[in-house]
Amino acid sequence: MVQQGMLPAAALGMLIYGLHDIVAGAADLIAGTVPEWWAAAWRMLAGAVLALAAIFVRASLPGGLALALGGLLGLQSISLHNDPHIYGDLLVWPQVSRAVFSAVLVALAWFGWESAGEDGADESA
Repeated sequence: MVQQGMLPAAALGMLIYGLHDIVAGAADLIAGTVPEWWAAAWRMLAGAVLALAAIFVRASLPGGLALALGGLLGLQSISLHNDPHIYGDLLVWPQVSRAVFSAVLVALAWFGWESAGEDGADESA
């Protein structure tokens, strides 16, 4: 019963995370917080990939989880790049918390996807 809400929760988390980074990347681009314009563009692009992947994950389309993982890794990598430029040092705990949050989203999607597949098999039998 609990597994039924895992896939929508993962998709919603990915969508919010992706939209947040699109907006934050646009703010960085406009305000000039990040020295390189391409870093803000990369953040917006990775956020857009994650938001698109959230739709694919929710619809249980093949490749949706792989696309989401790519978007999450893209956001993690640009965060690793931006930290020394913005804060002067690499901040470990925000990076660890971002990685743990990403792992939780992927795990929710994975186990929710598995339960969605099992439910579909039960309905057809």
